[in-house]
Amino acid sequence: MNKIIVGMLALVLVAVSVQAQQADARAAKRALAEYRLDPHASTAKLKKAIAAILPEPAGEDVSDPRFYILKGEIFNTLASQIVLVKQTGLGSLEELPQVDGVALKAFNALTTAVEKHAQSVNSPSYLLRDAMKGMQEAQGMLYNFGSYAFEALDYGSAYLHFSSGLACHEILKSQGEGSVLDDAYALMDQKYVTGMAALNNQMPEAAKPLLEELYQANYDNPAIYEGLYTVHANGEAANLDAAYRYLKTGREKYPQDASLLFAEINHFLKLSRLDELTDRLKTAINREPENQSLYLTLGSVYDNLYQRESSAGNSEQADKYFDQAFTYYSQSLEKDPTNFDALYSTGTLYYNRAASLTMTLSEMSGDFSAAGRGQFEALEAEVFAAFDKALPYFQKAEGINPNSVETLIALKEIYARINEPETSDALEERLEHLRNGGTNATSFFNK
Repeated sequence: MNKIIVGMLALVLVAVSVQAQQADARAAKRALAEYRLDPHASTAKLKKAIAAILPEPAGEDVSDPRFYILKGEIFNTLASQIVLVKQTGLGSLEELPQVDGVALKAFNALTTAVEKHAQSVNSPSYLLRDAMKGMQEAQGMLYNFGSYAFEALDYGSAYLHFSSGLACHEILKSQGEGSVLDDAYALMDQKYVTGMAALNNQMPEAAKPLLEELYQANYDNPAIYEGLYTVHANGEAANLDAAYRYLKTGREKYPQDASLLFAEINHFLKLSRLDELTDRLKTAINREPENQSLYLTLGSVYDNLYQRESSAGNSEQADKYFDQAFTYYSQSLEKDPTNFDALYSTGTLYYNRAASLTMTLSEMSGDFSAAGRGQFEALEAEVFAAFDKALPYFQKAEGINPNSVETLIALKEIYARINEPETSDALEERLEHLRNGGTNATSFFNK
């Protein structure tokens, strides 16, 4: 007997939930119809329709797709009003109902309607046609809202909207209906923006198949080559060789594209392939002559080449690279004389030369012959000359950033070597202050 009562109670609950859903649907449908009669008079009716349709129906036996079709229709209406305000500037977004992800909600409601229709053997065919009509309208809304999100740098939301637009296309095609993405180029464009949104949102696994498909289709946009390089060059399964093949193909196809050029420069920097960098950086400088960082980067490349050849004992080639490094560091400083990195790098260039010569000087210290002493003194003069040239660059760098540990170490060592212990000790004190967690409020050289 108890089981029968419980069963009857369940039937009553389902009946009540169905009646409540139907009442909500009637109220929402009536409010939507009234709003459409005069949408400019008041948004109260649209707000009423949304308030009536927002709650999810309760009960497991609620399967009528009409509720979800109406829900999709109401959300599509609100989405279209938002787009109208954004595109024309007429009206106010604040006056419209505030619903997060309204285009996504429309699409999800219509997707549910299609599922409910498929699950019911008695659902009339016209309901599927109504759902498809709503899907076609939702497609445009999803693209518009995805574009708004992309422009606002909200790449996660952009990806959700764009990928839902692709899913919408698949549903429409499965029912033999027309889609705004029936044009092959429009479909590729949609996949492109979806892939770019995924990539910008740090979702390489979502971006990869989309970009690969565009690559195979020879899609005409250089960004897909940089995107595929990024996908394959990062993460646990990173493969720089495979990644560079995409980049190399893109560089060959779009030799004038600056973004691909910079990606290639960064690739060779990552691999320390210095010899291949110089020409590419010079090309980049020719294209962007006011880009100071390019001069600094090229100076750094030549600096590293100088150190490599100097260590190998190739003094003639080392000197050539040294001169090139100084030239590009100087050009960087011409663009901005207060650039800390350029000042510090130039000082370091001379400091490292002095340190290298000091090692040679130490090896010569055991030769007490007249010729040996003469060579020693000549080389010693070179060491002090190099320190003298490094000093003003480090002083200016310290003036810009008095809390650079590396700069203070270099200055302290130089003053110790040129026999100015008081200055060296004062710099040591400032250095210890930093190491103990303090900061230097003012520059030592710009008091």
